Amino acid sequence: MREFIALEVGFLRSHSHRHINTMAGLSCANPPVAVDRGMLQPAVALAAWTFVMWLWMYATRLPAIRRQGLKLDPAVPPKDLMAALPANVRWKADNYNHLWEQPTIFYPIVIIAALLPGTGAADLGLAWAFVALRVAHSVWQATINAIEVRFVLFALSSLVLLALVVRTWVALLA
Repeated sequence: MREFIALEVGFLRSHSHRHINTMAGLSCANPPVAVDRGMLQPAVALAAWTFVMWLWMYATRLPAIRRQGLKLDPAVPPKDLMAALPANVRWKADNYNHLWEQPTIFYPIVIIAALLPGTGAADLGLAWAFVALRVAHSVWQATINAIEVRFVLFALSSLVLLALVVRTWVALLA
């Protein structure tokens, strides 16, 4: 083992970083990848909104648990415990959970789009439209929760996300 380590140290001393990078498949001649930081802003905004909903969920859930006198028994499934809370309290938690579903497609697509040279203002507009629709969906579900309107907001955000996925795919293949 000692001989192997000595051999490796000797190799590293005798080769420049440039040579090692070339051997690893990393060419120093390649320019660094440009990142469209503006394209990342909608992702950060949606992540921040997720924490707004997290705070709103606990700001309503904890007082409701106290008012109901619920005992948080680990033997009782959480679903059964939460069923004892008023519906308008559960709506916030339901929406918080929704923010961990479709946005899991949004985040990587936005990152990929930010790294691609073929994306632009239309893609940025779609990303912000998705965020705006998800925020509207959250506010609607957390306050009024009329399912018909919620479905329209969800369907619109889904179509916007689909358009962003397709446009990013096309840019990736270009």
